[in-house]
Amino acid sequence: MEIVEGIGIGVAIVGVALLILFIRRALFMRSGGIIRLSVRVNTILDGRGWSPGFGRFVGDELRWYRMFSFALRPKRVLSRKGLAVERRRLPEGQERMSMPAEWVILRCTSHHAPIEIAMARSTVTGFLSWLEAAPPGAVSPRLASQDWPAA
Repeated sequence: MEIVEGIGIGVAIVGVALLILFIRRALFMRSGGIIRLSVRVNTILDGRGWSPGFGRFVGDELRWYRMFSFALRPKRVLSRKGLAVERRRLPEGQERMSMPAEWVILRCTSHHAPIEIAMARSTVTGFLSWLEAAPPGAVSPRLASQDWPAA
């Protein structure tokens, strides 16, 4: 009888843990400004090291949360001020098995280090417009360096 009780307790703990994960995700998704986003956390092996999660736009920051984590704080925070897209590409080799086919991989540079993020092709446009956006009355540093013809 003790074995059955132990198994029951173990199943209950796993069930509660899964419930907490789904509640956490539902709370974040409900607030809006959420995108599905994978971040490459390890570059030791080609095509590997991708971690699924979701990103949340908060002002000048993109906060990335791991999909399967109990943490309430983001794992990574990307600031719009120091972020620039270096290049974009489609998944190659092993990457095609770890993410949907219609996703695009963006290699970005930031103040800290280069980072690779992957997202749906339809999300890339919104991400790039957020990246280039500036508050009302301000001039985006990415646009300020370009010579615009006089009106």
